[in-house]
Amino acid sequence: MPASTLGHLQVNIHMVNKNFYKDLFTFLGWKVLMEAVFDDGTEMLGIEDERRASLWFVEPIHKQQAGDYDGIGMNHLALSVPDPAAVDETVAYLKQHGVPALFETPRHRPEFCDSPDTSYYQVMFESPDHILFEVVYTGLK
Repeated sequence: MPASTLGHLQVNIHMVNKNFYKDLFTFLGWKVLMEAVFDDGTEMLGIEDERRASLWFVEPIHKQQAGDYDGIGMNHLALSVPDPAAVDETVAYLKQHGVPALFETPRHRPEFCDSPDTSYYQVMFESPDHILFEVVYTGLK
């Protein structure tokens, strides 16, 4: 069987926060595939990376309260960037938009590296919908 790749992921959000995701992912180099309001009033935002993996932001059918990151469901969504400078640029973007970094990030995480020659440099933050995101560089130092 050939190797699989990520096709798409649906992320349920409050649509009043749609521009947070649109602006963030546009900043990170993704393109908007679709931004629609349907006849029934529901909205959808689709974005795609350069490898054609896509995220679809939609209004949830059921409302739920912000949960424990370590409970059932997605813990966080990590976005890989090509170099450590891109993590730092993301930190500046987040500060400019009033989004605090979490868990003492940005920081290097040597415990996640497979050799002393590699780096794992991350920033973690929460969206207005309490979705945990990580922007991370993994590669050679």
